[in-house]
Amino acid sequence: MTAIPATTVANLRDLGGATLCGGRAVRPGLVLRSGQLDRLDLDADPAVAALGLRTVIDFRTDIERADHPDRLPAGVRLLIGDVLADKMNSGTTKMPAAAQLKDLLSNPAVAEEHLGGGKAQALFGDVYRSLVNSGSAQASYRMLLTELADPDCGPLLFHCTAGKDRTGWGATVILSLLGADDETLTAEYLSVNAAVKHAFAPMIEGFTAAGGDPDIALALIGVFPSYLEAALDEVSTRYGSMEKYVREGLGVPDETVEALRDRLVTG
Repeated sequence: MTAIPATTVANLRDLGGATLCGGRAVRPGLVLRSGQLDRLDLDADPAVAALGLRTVIDFRTDIERADHPDRLPAGVRLLIGDVLADKMNSGTTKMPAAAQLKDLLSNPAVAEEHLGGGKAQALFGDVYRSLVNSGSAQASYRMLLTELADPDCGPLLFHCTAGKDRTGWGATVILSLLGADDETLTAEYLSVNAAVKHAFAPMIEGFTAAGGDPDIALALIGVFPSYLEAALDEVSTRYGSMEKYVREGLGVPDETVEALRDRLVTG
């Protein structure tokens, strides 16, 4: 797993190089993850230009995409997978937390009322379970796996707003199918924390300086093992294994999974 130095794309990482069982690894340069691409500038980011992206999958909601539309290199194919559409339509979620950080952290008293005392962690646990069980999430991650199995899709980048939750679960599913162990899955999931905290440092500092609880800020901005565990527990409870979740929950046939492995695994 390689962090790609980029000045206009947050949390840009290549899943290539991740170690897999049996001395194998993920083939580099084919599957990448990041935050939103609304500031992408290839002239300022030659490392991004060198990736040769062919396909981008955007996991954000309609509102997020309208507020911060992606800037894409010429010729890149854009696919939309609104992971949270069902949860938002149900009325239980108004906007993803990553898209509301400025508002959520602008008033420490309001943040404490709505997010303090473990409420933020409970919120994310509920969201992560929906990444497994909602129809819109299942359709989005099915598209991700199907595209990655296609030899013609070229280097593919998938992203959400901050590149940590919806994107983090997508990376977990991919790496799990390819044969990564639990330690590798957790390490990749948590790897975005440094970049996210750096990107939102001024917001965190302003919030805490105004008397805000730093634990609330970190619960919103970072990722924690308990968040991932909520999704993994949902997989275990509903399907028993990641393979069955992919086959029965996402509706991805075994031959597509094998094509994915053939394409992305080396060594």
